[in-house]
Amino acid sequence: MRCYLPKPLARLCLAAAGLLTVTSGSAQVRNPYEYSALSHLALGTVRDSLKKNWKVPDQYKDKETQKKYKEIWDGRTDYVVGAIENKDFIVERDIYNYVDAIITQLQSANKDKIPRKPMVLIDRSANVNAYSMGGHLIAVNLGLVAFSQNREELALVLAHELAHDALEHADRSMRERAEWLTSAEYKKSLNEVLDSRYERYTRLKKVMETYTFSRTRHNRYHESEADSMAVVFLRNSKIAFEPGVFLRLDSVDRQYQQPLARALGSYFTDMGLTIDEAWTQRRTKGLSARNYSFSKGEEMADSLKTHPDCQERYNRTKQWATASGALTPIPAAITDKSNRIIIWNLFDNQSLTACLYRILLEKDRGASDDWYAFMLHNVFFGLNYADNNLSRFNAIKILPKEYVSASYFSLQTMLEQIPRENLAQFSKHLAQQPFWQNLPADARALKPLYNLMLDKEASEKARITAAKAFTSSHPASMYCEFADHFAK
Repeated sequence: MRCYLPKPLARLCLAAAGLLTVTSGSAQVRNPYEYSALSHLALGTVRDSLKKNWKVPDQYKDKETQKKYKEIWDGRTDYVVGAIENKDFIVERDIYNYVDAIITQLQSANKDKIPRKPMVLIDRSANVNAYSMGGHLIAVNLGLVAFSQNREELALVLAHELAHDALEHADRSMRERAEWLTSAEYKKSLNEVLDSRYERYTRLKKVMETYTFSRTRHNRYHESEADSMAVVFLRNSKIAFEPGVFLRLDSVDRQYQQPLARALGSYFTDMGLTIDEAWTQRRTKGLSARNYSFSKGEEMADSLKTHPDCQERYNRTKQWATASGALTPIPAAITDKSNRIIIWNLFDNQSLTACLYRILLEKDRGASDDWYAFMLHNVFFGLNYADNNLSRFNAIKILPKEYVSASYFSLQTMLEQIPRENLAQFSKHLAQQPFWQNLPADARALKPLYNLMLDKEASEKARITAAKAFTSSHPASMYCEFADHFAK
């Protein structure tokens, strides 16, 4: 059974793409997008059509299995609808058009397997990933666009997801799950757990581990199948295939293990901030402060990963390599815009360590735009605000040593331990720097709202009034997303 989006929704794909041809703002505006590009506004019609038209097919005669299948199907619909309403996706013209052009080229050359082009959603996630949700719907994370070094590399991942869609892997997985959860074997195993007097948790865990292990092996087969079809899609589309990409993809789960190019304190000295080296060192004693080799992060077990080992994927496909010359670099403007949207989204979600680390990595790459200074201010403002509300730890979003570089660990340690009075001084210092004069009007207009957020004497009513005044004066600004948190 081939599961496509219903025709009304397919027509909306074209309508959404039409929105992307509209230019936004003047060339002097450095903001990467406008508020209207966020999915809760830009994809409102798509969201409504999904809720109305994405109906579960009659797949099973057995009522129990059909009911479970409907629950899983509706769960997928609720997930996509919720993600749209939560502003997880963005309809940004340049990035969308770049990704969509690759999808169009792949689909046009492989119409026997891809009769119609699927709908593409751009996810604001920093994770290096793309995913097929079934129902002719594919999402591409901005993290993947920012990570990809060339068009061919991005095309390989997109071809892989198109293969998943063509092979109906997501839809098949939903059916398999419904069948398992209503099977006699599952019910028998579950009843044995419930009937036992001892070790219920251990027995239940074993039941779930057996299912998870079986499903993981099955998914790895799906991934291998998608890899093979992706190579065919690329060849038919005249897009070069470089199997070495699979080896580079081995690092995507460890994106914050990339070390900084300079000593941590030097980045802040550039902004007139003095960092005490002691803030970057753990003050506690015991196991948490022992010496640690950050190379251990490369040894993390991957036995439950759904994708096969990247070396295995490379060995299996290297014979089909077609790249013989220079590959096509992704335009710097696309990469830059993707990184800026990711950085802003991390800040808005209060993932402040990851946000600041990405800013520093951009500085390593030569970024000198005042927008990055603005975002550095925002991180210290956000940390100061969180500290005032006794939620500094939550805003830092601590990551285990195994997942980060020594530079990242020092940074998050610094954000944990910087004294409150220094944090307030840093926020005040950055708020007075000359870079503000070079920012767009809407960024400068955030200052009164920032001041109220940090003023412990300010009333909630005053903050709400200031937030609403900002959104009223700058309705197109991407920063309305920040003001929204306080305007309600």
